[in-house]
Amino acid sequence: MKKIKLIFSFILVLLVAISCTVEGINEDTALLGAESSANLNKIFDISTDNSGKVTITPTADGAVSFKVEYGHGTVSSVKVAPGASTTHVYPEGKYTVKITATSISGATTEQTFPLDVVYRAPENLAVTLNKNIHNLKVKAKADYAKSYLVYFGDVPNEVGTPLATDGEVAHDYAVAGTYNVKVVALSGGAAKTEKTTPTIIYNAYGLPITYELTTQNYGVGGTFGGISTAVIANPFPTGLNTSATVWKYTKSTGAETWSGTYTPLDSPIDFATGNKIKLLMYATEVGKNLNVELEWAVGGTPANGVAVLKVANTVANSWQELVFDFSTIAAIPANAKFTQLVFRYDDSAKGSGEVIYIDNIRLTN
Repeated sequence: MKKIKLIFSFILVLLVAISCTVEGINEDTALLGAESSANLNKIFDISTDNSGKVTITPTADGAVSFKVEYGHGTVSSVKVAPGASTTHVYPEGKYTVKITATSISGATTEQTFPLDVVYRAPENLAVTLNKNIHNLKVKAKADYAKSYLVYFGDVPNEVGTPLATDGEVAHDYAVAGTYNVKVVALSGGAAKTEKTTPTIIYNAYGLPITYELTTQNYGVGGTFGGISTAVIANPFPTGLNTSATVWKYTKSTGAETWSGTYTPLDSPIDFATGNKIKLLMYATEVGKNLNVELEWAVGGTPANGVAVLKVANTVANSWQELVFDFSTIAAIPANAKFTQLVFRYDDSAKGSGEVIYIDNIRLTN
């Protein structure tokens, strides 16, 4: 009787143990259902900087590990611990990410999640243009831009020139003119931002200077000491000068004796082709000198201050041709080349509001 009771008790304990183990296994299965499409934000953290970086954080009740399959690239899968994340870089597009959860018992549950990676359009696009005669250099900068395309606007059906971030591209125009330079900032996906800048390309600046050509930049250089200048319609289209436009030179009241203008030249004044500068001048008074000064000789010879001539007009209220014969200055080499032209008027006194007009500046023998 005693043996029967012992055997029965052992069987009862065994049954209880087995019952508990089976129940525990049944309730330990990892479930992903709680993280369905309603909770995708808890699973995907998509960067907004167009890097394509996506952080994936799988979550599930009772899971001891996860396997994440990115749905892109050569890496088939990665193992992720509970509470941990994995990161992958995606191009713009739609993907299916599969997550498999493993429970303590080894049971697995898998679920797929849609992932939509969309790059934002670049913002704050800034374009820098640097011109040197027919050459144009372009730089661009924008938030969220991966790269750029530059369209220089001088050929039909133009293919954009690639421009890297922090890079620069250059282009040479065949002829002067106004061109629409377009820069397209690329996100790395479909979104893009573009900016078009009308740009004037000028011919090389040098003599002769007529103030008539749209292909010349008559605004180069500057003034000093209280002088102002402007290209205007010819106010006195008579006599020697009936051209449409002229250069107005104003020496304001109180302007310095040393005041004047300076004009850098792309094409140097080359004395090998002539050493006389002729121009037309209109003034309302006579006897005041106009200085023509040539500076910044190629090779440094002669120095500034040597090629200076002063000629006074002898006719008031009429156009007159003035001749500046630099062959009279022995210190100037016969083959000298100068890259800057300077004008000064009546350098013996301060300004009293004088206005003169100049036109048709040319180099002759």
